[in-house]
Amino acid sequence: MVCLAAAACAPKALVLPTGAGTPFPEFASAYQEATAACGGVKTLRAAMSMSGKAGATRLRGRIDAGFAAPGRARLEGIPPFGKPVFVLVADGARGTLVLPREDRVLRDAPPDRIVEALAGVPLGADALRTAISGCGFGGAATSDGRTFANGWVAGSSGEAITYLRRSGTAWEVAAATLGGITVTYADYASGRPSTVRIRAGSNASAADITLRLSDVDINTTLDPRTFEVELPARAVPLTLEELRRAGPLGGS
Repeated sequence: MVCLAAAACAPKALVLPTGAGTPFPEFASAYQEATAACGGVKTLRAAMSMSGKAGATRLRGRIDAGFAAPGRARLEGIPPFGKPVFVLVADGARGTLVLPREDRVLRDAPPDRIVEALAGVPLGADALRTAISGCGFGGAATSDGRTFANGWVAGSSGEAITYLRRSGTAWEVAAATLGGITVTYADYASGRPSTVRIRAGSNASAADITLRLSDVDINTTLDPRTFEVELPARAVPLTLEELRRAGPLGGS
């Protein structure tokens, strides 16, 4: 119902270093350097080409996205022609999803649960903004910095782990993990990645989605109406469970 489905070949997954590593006391300065371009992102607007899978469903399409701190987001599924496939707006803990082609509306649901039902990735507005901007899942602590045989270094902040790698003489964010979610980065330009890969889960309902960003605007003023959505005149209520059953994980 929601997915723009087509055959899509995912790139080979990046293998994260394993083991305890060796102490790396300079992690704090390396992290500050790697996140200089993304650490201050308060608003972000981008077109995202999406490919990958959620459960057994192959996904392919375009999403126009807008984010503003704290907790605001707009995701719009853009087809080749006609009405949007979906419009999701989030404001804090409340999200509204509209399926314009079916006049279905889901109101006041947790945004991360809506995104999970749509694409198998349980991330809310701020987590998506941080991940897509290139900063993983947020600030990493400095007490347990460690380095690995491949030259990468890592540090933790709560359950989140951020991995850095060298790019020439500078550090950049290579990947980050949070619980069962992994985000990896590639194709850096001007200090920010233009390819973001997000994986979640490891069973039949696992998601593996690659986003290729274009037309990116950072810290510009977004019209407040960005985070509003027009409801159909004859809206038919939709529950979160109905959305999940009809979405890509419904058959998993």
